Amino acid sequence: MLDLLQRLRRGLGATRLLLGERLSAAGWTVTRETLEEALLASDVGPDVAETLAQEFDSARARGAVTAGSELCWLRQRVRALLSADDGDVPKGKPHVVLVVGVNGTGKTTTAAKLAGLARESGRQAVLVAADTFRAAAIEQLQSWGERVQVPVVAQRAGTDPGAVVFDALKAAVARGVDDVIVDTAGRLHTKHNLMAELEKVRKVCARAVAGAPHEVLLVLDATTGTNGLAQAREFRARAGVTGVVLTKLDGTAKGGVVLAVARELGVPVRWVGVGEAPEDLLPFVPEVFANALLEGLA
Repeated sequence: MLDLLQRLRRGLGATRLLLGERLSAAGWTVTRETLEEALLASDVGPDVAETLAQEFDSARARGAVTAGSELCWLRQRVRALLSADDGDVPKGKPHVVLVVGVNGTGKTTTAAKLAGLARESGRQAVLVAADTFRAAAIEQLQSWGERVQVPVVAQRAGTDPGAVVFDALKAAVARGVDDVIVDTAGRLHTKHNLMAELEKVRKVCARAVAGAPHEVLLVLDATTGTNGLAQAREFRARAGVTGVVLTKLDGTAKGGVVLAVARELGVPVRWVGVGEAPEDLLPFVPEVFANALLEGLA
């Protein structure tokens, strides 16, 4: 847990610095306005910022927040907000995970890192190259498969993605594979034909393995901040997203977007990416995240 805290603190460094600067400028004579401005600057989103600011004002009026206890109160509220929708993940054999998102979010590398983590935990994992639009996407996943020592099921570019997934899942069942991680093609949430294709892939999974897909993970680029919420809403509606992976957290001061995702989408954050290496994909633990974001600001 300590290692996770340290790594998250590094990844959230830019966001924590920004929050510290805004709150220090207020001298921690915090008002509703200064708190709301600091939260907005870290991209928690207007709804979350306003809600927390209102709660802070009310708590202070009741005497529940006193001078010196502001950070403790904020840390508790952030932790509670992030834990609200953290439901259990259904299990399956094999456990099928669809990794979805727009281009450029780190979707393929995330799929490979998830497979690598499964292998390291002693589970037999397989990667499926369902992005058949680009030959380069298949090659990228195969390269990552070698890096994390996980086999990749792929067919030639242009093959129907549903056929690739169906064949891969049937083979996984026959071989007793534990985890199947499917890398789908990056697609804009506004392209309805491509979103429909994603729905088809989900149905194919269900035909091949009962209850599949057990997880649909949406990969979001943290550097886009709350601008990514529109695409997230569409993927949730059309692809049945069950969790979010927030990547590139180490390259932005917009780490507060985690709160916006949890509050406005009602979908839990499952993983966060804080670097390029396979070990830089970290499980999301609300308490640890809240501590990493706010500890040391006072």
